[in-house]
Amino acid sequence: MRSYLSLCGILLIAGSVLSVAGCSDGGTDGPASLDESLAKLGKAQKDAELKAVASQKPSDVPQSEPEEQVGDEPQKGIFTVKVESSAGDFTIEVHREWAPVGAERFYQLVKAGYYDECRFFRVVPGFMVQFGMHGDPAVHQQWDRNIKDDSVTQSNKRSYVTFATSGPDSRTTQIFINFNDNSSLDGQGFAPFGKVIEGMENVDAIDSKYGESPDQGSIKGSGNAYLQQSFPDLDYVKKMSIVSESPE
Repeated sequence: MRSYLSLCGILLIAGSVLSVAGCSDGGTDGPASLDESLAKLGKAQKDAELKAVASQKPSDVPQSEPEEQVGDEPQKGIFTVKVESSAGDFTIEVHREWAPVGAERFYQLVKAGYYDECRFFRVVPGFMVQFGMHGDPAVHQQWDRNIKDDSVTQSNKRSYVTFATSGPDSRTTQIFINFNDNSSLDGQGFAPFGKVIEGMENVDAIDSKYGESPDQGSIKGSGNAYLQQSFPDLDYVKKMSIVSESPE
């Protein structure tokens, strides 16, 4: 008799909790079994406990900062990069002291072969040419992590190379080369880290027929498959390589 009453009590409690939680699922097959009711009661109790713990978390506990990325530490010196492209070759000279954090990220990307096969997806005559979204979305995602801003020590003059940004501390992999003197960008936090010292005429020759039409969201999702299908005549980087390094 006691067992029968205990069982009834459990079922009544389970039914009440499940009704309050909105979890009752009696249907055409009749009420839920005892095992099902007890399982749902257990889940409801666990959910309630988790909510209680969350509500007691101190409001003054600081949020954890993003982990520093190993290898982003600024270095010193100068290095030059040869860019072989479908529009012709050119050479970028990077001065680390101009923008140390950005220069180091660019160095890592070139060493990893990241820019190889990257399309010049945004070409605005009289302004700049932008590139740096990898043709393989998985590779792009691997490198799509922000670095901190550098102070702007150089002006965005013709031939100067700068990381694109979408706001403070948002630089990742995309860079642009200035076609003209764009000093208006200086006050917006765009910090040049290098300049084209040879082959600027080939940069000028990069095909601009598509302008700003390629969609960055589609590039991020489908990479070069999207660009080759929709914008087959885009010029692109064949290969980038570091050809010299100097500590000064």
